[in-house]
Amino acid sequence: MSRYFDAIIIGAGQAGPALASRLSEAGMMVAIVESNLFGGTCVNTGCTPTKTLVASAHAAHLARRAAEFGVVLSSDVGIDMTRVKARQNAVVRQKREGLERWVRSQANCTVYQGHARFESAREVWVGDEVLTADKIFINVGGRANIPDLPGVDQVPILTNTTLLELDELPRHLVIVGGSYVGLEFAQICRRFGAKVTVIEMAHRLIQREDPDVSAAVQAILEAEGIQFRLAAECIRCERRGADICVGLDCKSGPPEIVGSDVLLAVGRRPNTDDLGLEAAGIEVDKHGYILVDDTLRTTAPGVWALGDCNGKGAFTHTAYNDFEIVAANLLDGESRSISDRIPAYALFTDPPLGRVGLSETEARVAGKRILIGSRPMTQVGRAVEKGETLGFMKVVVDAGHPRSGNTRDRGRRGDSRNSRCNVRQSKMRDAEARGAYSSHRLGTYSDHARPTPATEVTPKKTPSARSL
Repeated sequence: MSRYFDAIIIGAGQAGPALASRLSEAGMMVAIVESNLFGGTCVNTGCTPTKTLVASAHAAHLARRAAEFGVVLSSDVGIDMTRVKARQNAVVRQKREGLERWVRSQANCTVYQGHARFESAREVWVGDEVLTADKIFINVGGRANIPDLPGVDQVPILTNTTLLELDELPRHLVIVGGSYVGLEFAQICRRFGAKVTVIEMAHRLIQREDPDVSAAVQAILEAEGIQFRLAAECIRCERRGADICVGLDCKSGPPEIVGSDVLLAVGRRPNTDDLGLEAAGIEVDKHGYILVDDTLRTTAPGVWALGDCNGKGAFTHTAYNDFEIVAANLLDGESRSISDRIPAYALFTDPPLGRVGLSETEARVAGKRILIGSRPMTQVGRAVEKGETLGFMKVVVDAGHPRSGNTRDRGRRGDSRNSRCNVRQSKMRDAEARGAYSSHRLGTYSDHARPTPATEVTPKKTPSARSL
């Protein structure tokens, strides 16, 4: 059986449903195919469930600090993991079911529940039916990468997905990977009461960030009792009774760590290996990411790839911006591209880390003349009032355009800036933002403060601003 549509969308993650709505509103007959759960990684195993856990963990952490604020608790702080998980599942279910209802209510849009596989660049099998369209959009997301470590196939390991399914808190969670996913889970579990050890192969955490940011994040987490083993080589796993032993070679520290559970948080891989891409002439790179041009077109005419599967940004907002780019170009007569996108993202530890634009290191590598302004959160009035003084703010400015680089953030939280920046990131061109290479904040409150502006500082006046 065969059926023709104007457009086929494979995957109902962050880009697919929004694109289906725009295309159907434009009068196109649309098929959207989802093999599992609506909402993709963000709603089901990423942003939504982990941020509900971050909130519960923060509540526990704040309760333990109650005496600092003159609040006296009648008993010790306890954690009811059954209720924590029930809250997480309720929030996820509400978002997922709401999204699915919305998609199914779209006029001219037909939902297929099943696995999609290309027969050609214009044909897709879903079950026993062949769907045909002149335009096909791939939004299949990604999953946790499982590295080929010695012994990893001989022990039970956790990923970001399976950790969320646990009914009990790990006694001692060993996390392999000291980046965004690993650090968020590290703090969550530690605040719930678990012992946590993080193993990282690099010499510092979150290598994508500047060294001062990495060091600050590590110091904050160490103060909460999280242990770190950096520059770890030859990582291996084996059973040790009911526990799991992780062996490693480091310049310091014991050669083994024995924990109750091991979480692998060492990157992601795209869900592209079972789509039959070769039948459609769609090329991928060595990691399986679909090759796209600056407008998200693949190597097969009439086929686009959006979201995590194209390797152009593993974030919810970049996937949604992919939708915005494709919709604007196809329906609005615009000429938008991913090269116009200004990087913006957050690490949802507490305090959270928010970053917009190039880091100091990236600006240096690019040969830019820059000014750098910074301010510790201990010098921010609102932060002091709220008792949230960890971290700092930092701005990296084009020395040739200091006035336009006078950036500041008026959001209350370090991660909140990104939601605002994302609204305009797809429409802002480089020329409009060339004065500010980046703005960072590792901290919580800054309603009435900003980093020392580049226009007000010179290398001779203060060590917190330097021209490079």
